[in-house]
Amino acid sequence: MQRAIVIGAGFGGLALAIRLQSAGIATTLLEARDKPGGRAYVYEDAGFTFDAGPTVLTDPTCLEELFSLTGRTMDEYVSLVPVSPFYQLRWQDGTVFDYVNNQDQLDRQIHDINPRDVEGYARFLAYSKALLEEGYVKLGASPFLSMGSMLRVAPQLVRLKSYRTLYARVANFIEDERLRQAFSFHTLLVGGNPFATSAIYGLIHALERRWGVWFAEGGTGALIAALVQLFEELGGTMRLSAPVRRIETEGERVTGVRLATGERLRADLVASNADVMHTYKTLLGETARGQAETRRLSGKRYSNSLFVVYFGLDRDVPSDLPHHTILFGPRYRELIDEIFTGPGLPEDVSLYLHAPTKTDPSMAPEGMSAYYVLAPVPHLGAAPIDWDEVGPLYRDAILAEVERRAIPRLRETMVTCRTFTPADFSRELNAHLGSAFSLEPILTQSAFFRCHNRDDVYSNLYFVGAGTHPGAGVPGVVGSAKATARLIVGDAVPMPLAAE
Repeated sequence: MQRAIVIGAGFGGLALAIRLQSAGIATTLLEARDKPGGRAYVYEDAGFTFDAGPTVLTDPTCLEELFSLTGRTMDEYVSLVPVSPFYQLRWQDGTVFDYVNNQDQLDRQIHDINPRDVEGYARFLAYSKALLEEGYVKLGASPFLSMGSMLRVAPQLVRLKSYRTLYARVANFIEDERLRQAFSFHTLLVGGNPFATSAIYGLIHALERRWGVWFAEGGTGALIAALVQLFEELGGTMRLSAPVRRIETEGERVTGVRLATGERLRADLVASNADVMHTYKTLLGETARGQAETRRLSGKRYSNSLFVVYFGLDRDVPSDLPHHTILFGPRYRELIDEIFTGPGLPEDVSLYLHAPTKTDPSMAPEGMSAYYVLAPVPHLGAAPIDWDEVGPLYRDAILAEVERRAIPRLRETMVTCRTFTPADFSRELNAHLGSAFSLEPILTQSAFFRCHNRDDVYSNLYFVGAGTHPGAGVPGVVGSAKATARLIVGDAVPMPLAAE
């Protein structure tokens, strides 16, 4: 029986480990931290449950497929509930837009802002649906290992003008600046600057319209727990608090890993769900391949980072606050430019506010409520900020803004609070430059131009997660697992991948 090691128990690593174990490959999943989840870690404090990372779940079918590989259903393990509105968008001028999956309601709201944009939105939605079919349904789980594979899809991508930026394409359909922001901000959820990211990421809008936005009862951590349970029921081995020090090699093949404890684990193949730069620079740093890729990746552009504040209140969620809220700041283009290029911390903020107890009261003690609020900020390479010094001041400024615009009396009713900074992304997740989403998803760093799902030199070393194709976000990293599993199972001839 083939033996595999997967490094990192985030969504991508778990999804890949489940696919490999389902296909008959004995798989060991190694996680450096004390809990699985990676960016989807869970904090528990004073009776509150805080999801550390992904809270916007789209395309549940990509997760359901992992259970159906062995005749199970996801409902046996975890329940997903729909969230509506998907998001509520709030601007400084008092405009409020409920982004719902109801065409009549959307049209009425768009008409109230700018009547001419009703027809423009219809054209944008049709465009987004075309992007979804080409960029996600057809190509999301297809590995791009050669320039030829890229050239074969180039005509469709050119036809859809994916060489344009997302904001430019949205602006081609939509007149009002607030609505342009409403239909272009999604790239920020996967580490992309809408003024630089390929228009192909306009597919996110149609993806949400097609499958909705969901929340797992018990939080995203409950979904991680369900995936771990499935993996272990299939016979897979999970090891926590097991950081990998080095990927070991012989010639042009990897032979296993060495843990920080010195323990050596042999395997027929290794797949890394760790940060791609960390994998090459640290885990393969003693090899010529690792050193060469480190130099190459050092010249790439990396996504922004995040500053996240988790807090609990001794009262219920305000009645007018939905599950997901976007609080746009006074600037859009200028703020985003500073987020991606620095050189310092922007003076104003745009925020994403998550209120899970609006949907699931079990996330907090009875009569209380849990939240997190995040601000996109520059990574450590763009703005080398001392977050130990700046963090508390920035936290206070963010909480004051949330109190002013969304949750009155926030600070006087707060009973617990913690933060996660770009320095924490670097220290705890080994994220290069503290980037929250790995490589920035610009056209020249997408598909074939992203890190390949299989290494170009080590024939049995594979990659999964945000740094490889197709990119960040839960559907993206789960799709990368599908693409990588296809390669692994194909390379392990003659074992067929479980039915999809």
